[in-house]
Amino acid sequence: MSNNPRSVSILLVDDDEINNFISIKLIKKALVSSEIKACLNGKFAIDELLKTQASGAENLPDYILLDINMPLMNGWEFLDEYKRLNIDPAGKSKIFIISSSVFSNDINKAKSYTLVKDFISKPLNIDKIRELFETEKHV
Repeated sequence: MSNNPRSVSILLVDDDEINNFISIKLIKKALVSSEIKACLNGKFAIDELLKTQASGAENLPDYILLDINMPLMNGWEFLDEYKRLNIDPAGKSKIFIISSSVFSNDINKAKSYTLVKDFISKPLNIDKIRELFETEKHV
């Protein structure tokens, strides 16, 4: 692994604009070399990913941070549509559920999706973000 880290691309899918603002600030502090796009619901995220995929699968984000409870298309519907459309057949994007839900059925449901790497409880903080990306580097 080189000492020159490449930029990490992240798609943040959450309907809470204040939460997105804070998450983006924290991610940029933890990962200086990051490009972050935010979508306010799963439908917008699917549309964004389809556009990105059309320009080349290598342009898909490295990470998708996905909230569960959103209008228009929630996190579960997003995952089903993402899989149905085969947006990332090579598995470039690592998907993490980021949710304030403390219900064990949501946590278990998240783990039932092979697409989902982990379930992370909100609120995000710099330590959780660093831990998430540090763990990923060593996988």
